[in-house]
Amino acid sequence: MERISRYSKLPLYHQVYEIVRGNILNGHWAPGDTLPPESELIDKYDVSRTVVRQALDMLVNEGLIYRQRGRGTFVAHPTVEQSLVRIISFTDDMRQRGCVPGTEVLFSGVAPAPEEIATKLEVEPGEELARLDRLRLADGEPMSIEQSYLVHRYCPGVLDGDYASTPLREALQQRYDIDWTRASQVIRATSATPEMARLLSVRPRSALLHIERVSYWQGNIPVELLHVYYRGDRYSLYCELQG
Repeated sequence: MERISRYSKLPLYHQVYEIVRGNILNGHWAPGDTLPPESELIDKYDVSRTVVRQALDMLVNEGLIYRQRGRGTFVAHPTVEQSLVRIISFTDDMRQRGCVPGTEVLFSGVAPAPEEIATKLEVEPGEELARLDRLRLADGEPMSIEQSYLVHRYCPGVLDGDYASTPLREALQQRYDIDWTRASQVIRATSATPEMARLLSVRPRSALLHIERVSYWQGNIPVELLHVYYRGDRYSLYCELQG
């Protein structure tokens, strides 16, 4: 179906939705492509702006497209399924999927450990931590926000690295011989704050997956507390269970 039928039992917005969805699924528009602007879709299908927006909202909710304020509407990449059974860096994960990983450093600095974080890292409150906040991208599209808290005495000077181009895990391995032997994590649902929404190119209060992970060195030494906020429309979490 490429044309709108005024005699169809389907509402006009659903017809536009089906047309655009079909063009995405058959490859006419590939992941990363920019959709025609609303004004062009209105003229092409001779419908109102409300009809076009309803159709696009359905596609956004389905995860097939996403909007970036001031830039336009884009075809989304397929949802990323992340396994929960092994520790893998974002960079390695994206490369294995054939995506180009990217990183923007949002914050880098040292600070005393608050009591809650100190408890999870098994250090005294006030001990110096290195904090690194990063926006993670795949093929230029924002995917997640990561906040890393590292016990600084195990990796002094770690923030001197260029983490826009070098994975943190790689730097820890090469400079400090720190490699994760295990990790424990908690998964929660949360909503995007206005700042998170801006960084991830989603609407405020959009659904996010929040993972809090403590990574251990030499079996039982906690070194990093990591908070990751994944876009709910781009990530699903996978775990195989034994009966």
